[in-house]
Amino acid sequence: MTTPDHQAPAPDPSAPEYQDRIYRSPAGIAAGVLLLAVVLWLGIDALVVGHGRTPWLALAGMILVIPLIVAFTLRPAVYASEERLRIRNPFRVIVLPWGSLSALRSGYSNEAVATGGTRYQLWALPVSLRARNKAARQQSRSQGQEGRGAAGGSPTAAPAGPVRARTDQTMDELRELSQRHQKSERAQGEPSVRWAYEVLGPAAAGAVLLVILVALG
Repeated sequence: MTTPDHQAPAPDPSAPEYQDRIYRSPAGIAAGVLLLAVVLWLGIDALVVGHGRTPWLALAGMILVIPLIVAFTLRPAVYASEERLRIRNPFRVIVLPWGSLSALRSGYSNEAVATGGTRYQLWALPVSLRARNKAARQQSRSQGQEGRGAAGGSPTAAPAGPVRARTDQTMDELRELSQRHQKSERAQGEPSVRWAYEVLGPAAAGAVLLVILVALG
């Protein structure tokens, strides 16, 4: 006697085929962790050993500064899926369906341009001119070595492709995703922008408390 096999649940057609690709700045995260450590060390020291209004000033300063440090260092990220590009900047979250994206531009900053012409900076992908110059030097050296090897008759390994800075490589990946999914029915829609009140609220509260303490003398 055999028992019927349990059938696997049918896949959800609305579920994405793969998780979001997440792009962040390692240097920004490292700087944020270091700054938070310094602020917490100084602030807690002032709370514990301070006298008079010093602990209150330290508390207000921490409430103001910590959200700002998180906003500009740990918070920025870019999420890319088959349907949209989601940009998490210090104070806003921008969602751009691929169909609403006009271009991804790289200059002195990396930007996403909506079809209406509105530009949104990608804080998580800062442009490093130093990294670009380093990549250009590596490309020049590889081309020079290839040329010398061809002239001398000795075989040399051909470079896999142009040497690019890390953020420029990321922008290339995003452009490829945009071209691949821009015509998809699931990737259509209007851009949306949401303010990050979870950052603005605590920072504003800290600023008000600090102003009150300073005004009271």
